This record gives sequence, C-alpha cells and structure tokens, in this order.
Amino acid sequence: MSQALLLRLHRWISLVFALPLLVVIGTGLILSFQPVVQMSSIRPNMLTAEKIEAYVKRFDPDGKARNLSVDGYENRLTLNGVGPDGAIDVDLTTGEEATTDDGWLSELFGDSRRLHEHFLFDLRWVVTASTYAMIALAVLGVLMGWPRLRNTVSGWHKGMAWIFLPLIMLSLVSGLGIAHGVTFSSPPAGAPSPRGPPVPLIEAVRMVSAHTDPSNLLSLGNRGGRQLARIVENGEVRAYQVTREGLRAGSRNWPRLLHEGNWLGVWSGLANVLTSIAMLGLLGTGLLIWARRKFRRRNRTRSSSPAPATQAT
Repeated sequence: MSQALLLRLHRWISLVFALPLLVVIGTGLILSFQPVVQMSSIRPNMLTAEKIEAYVKRFDPDGKARNLSVDGYENRLTLNGVGPDGAIDVDLTTGEEATTDDGWLSELFGDSRRLHEHFLFDLRWVVTASTYAMIALAVLGVLMGWPRLRNTVSGWHKGMAWIFLPLIMLSLVSGLGIAHGVTFSSPPAGAPSPRGPPVPLIEAVRMVSAHTDPSNLLSLGNRGGRQLARIVENGEVRAYQVTREGLRAGSRNWPRLLHEGNWLGVWSGLANVLTSIAMLGLLGTGLLIWARRKFRRRNRTRSSSPAPATQAT
C-alpha cells in the first residue's frame, strides 16, 4: 500500500469521525480528572462506622435503604431508596440533610460520563465505532513509518502520535474491552457465593470497617444481583462481595481499571489526563493540517486560473 493511499485513508477517517471523536475525547479528558479529585478527597478518619450507622439510623429508620455512596469531593453521603425523591443526601460537614442539589463537579462528571458512553440520544454504537476509527488511525500512522520530527504543525502532530502511542492504544483497547464486556476476570476461588437476602446495610458497613478505614468506602449496595462494596486500597478501586461470612475480594476488571484510571490513584488519573490531551492535540493538529492544505490548494487554483479578458470599447 503506497504512502499516499495510507495518508488519504488517515485523512478521510479523521474527517468522517471528527465530531464524535471530539465529543468522546473531550468528555474523556473531563472524566480523567475524576479519579484525581476522588483520590485527593479521601482523608484518613474522615468517616467512621459509627458516623455512617448514625446517618443510616437517623435518615432511614425503617431500614429501606439498600445502597449508599460517598462523594468525597462534594463531601456527601447518599442513601438510595429512601425519601420522597428516592434518595437522601447527607452533608458530611454538618451531619444534616443537604438542602441543595448536587454540586457542579458531580453534575459535570455525570453529564460527561453519559456523553462519553452513549454519545447523543443513546447512540452507544457511535462511541464504539469512533474507538475503532481511532485505532485505525493509529495503525495507519505506524504503517506510514517513523516521521521526520520538525518544529511545524505536522512535526508536532507526528511527534505526539509516536510519543503517546502506547498510552493511546492502552486507552482505546481497554475502552473496547468495556464496550464488549471483556473483563479478564475469573470467578473467585472457593465455594460459590451463597444466595439469600442481602446483608443489612449497617451490618455491611461494620464488615467494611473491620477490613479498612471507612473513609476509603466509595459505594455499598446491590449490583447485578450481588451486594458489592467498592473500596479504595493503595490507590486502586477494589470490589468486594458482601456475604454473611464477610467480605470476599472480587477479581480485577483490568479494562475498566485501566480505562478509568482507577489502578494507581492520582498517578493513573494524571496519565489519563495526558493521554486525553495528546489525543485532542492529534485531532486538532490533524484538522489544522487538512484545512491549511485545502486553503493552499484553493489559492493555487485561483492564482493559476486565467484572468477574464476585457472587452474593447
């Protein structure tokens, strides 16, 4: 395959997928900051089992809540399944029910996640197709060979592509793994998890407290028919199944950990930030190169066209 054909394919794929790639990469950049903010907001002894139990007993005296989550950067604990709106937010600073809506940061991350995963109008296939397109662009760039690095827009475009190629490919392949349900996880060793009613929320909180500082708890509740606790351990978000016998460590979902930057605390989040900035830079410089080339060709066509003849009077 000739260099010119590779370059043409690279250019047209970029143009066709420019808009969805801008949305997916832009929202990915925003979401890259979530683990950074999340990990930075965790402070030792910020929460205790006694405090959580007191909140549950006070705001859910009938024991209806089956899920709770802790939002450190908004300083809130949320009980789901109770209250007139289906959830009660507790301000961890005052210990009272929060009277305001979610903060702008939570809304920004939530809206960005919906766009990142579903694009517009729940067009999830567009996100998947754009990811495949980005992989195709990376492969075409590699096939075009090692570039001459120069202090030009084209030189910066090619330099960024080669320098960040491992991180970009890791992000893209792990994203496809999530889209296609690939986890690389195996069933936990030992006897199968017993079936039965979930562990009461307060008892589950005590189990988490016996395992780790409750300040490391992100969420606790039912997911996919199992009662799971998501806990931060050494900068990594781990999932534990809550059973009557205690907590049982779940297998790591490496595609999700790598793609979301939840495997090495702040550092993995910052790596995702750099990767997203690099991908935005590649998209922007690529479109700029195309636009400049288009305008140069149009100017040459105008300058080479003969001037209209003037009529004699």
